[in-house]
Amino acid sequence: MRYYVLDRGDQLSVDLSEQFHKLAAERGFRLDAESPEIVISIGGDGTMLHAFHTFIDHIPDIAFVGVHTGHLGFYADWQADELPQLIELMGSAGNSGSIRPRIVKYPLLELEIHRKSGNASYIALNEFTLKGVDGTVVAQVDINDQTFEMFRGDGICISTPSGSTAYNKSLGGAMVHPTIEALQIAEIASINNRVFRTMGSPLLLPKHHHTDIFSRKEQRLLLTIDHVNIQVDDLISVRCQVAKEKVSFARFRPFPFWNRVREAFLG
Repeated sequence: MRYYVLDRGDQLSVDLSEQFHKLAAERGFRLDAESPEIVISIGGDGTMLHAFHTFIDHIPDIAFVGVHTGHLGFYADWQADELPQLIELMGSAGNSGSIRPRIVKYPLLELEIHRKSGNASYIALNEFTLKGVDGTVVAQVDINDQTFEMFRGDGICISTPSGSTAYNKSLGGAMVHPTIEALQIAEIASINNRVFRTMGSPLLLPKHHHTDIFSRKEQRLLLTIDHVNIQVDDLISVRCQVAKEKVSFARFRPFPFWNRVREAFLG
């Protein structure tokens, strides 16, 4: 089995990474930084986002596994003291044993960013946010090439189903099961009065729909794709839609989505 480990960098995560390498060598696993079959993320959800973007060009060929050492590990199936059990199950699967991982696939968000200086495409695992640097954002929101609303406020968040439990949740958005291929639009502190109106409620768009956000004044904006920040002052528009690609997670034991939600938020 070809594997790679990416850790958060704190002492516990580094120690667990070294332990994983030792146990993996005993099992005959091969460390491969170029084309691993499985990528182990040791840390928190931020570490998983970093792992995802590190291997963004190989997403169809990789499955991710999360080991939790932080305060909240929504993407993590395993605790720090369960590393030997994880290695045991991975070894059994690698030797064509009776235990095979269940591969679950989650939808991703595809972004096409159009600027006066050029265009770029991105993929997000959790969410994309657009915020103002100096003040109120003014942006036209279209759905399927039809004007939907003129937004004024702090910003807009577009999330994936798996990302619906992150920033989207704090904005009052719905938590969406990741088998539902959709994207969610949530407003960040919109202005609503007798002059300016927005929908004010989160919206779910299915995979065959798209939304475009057009900048409607000269403004400096902060675009955030998961944990990556891009400041721009020449934005024309951003098109958001469900990506054709999906991210894969290897489940070596059952951990249903709603159990994950309960453990993360209710304890």
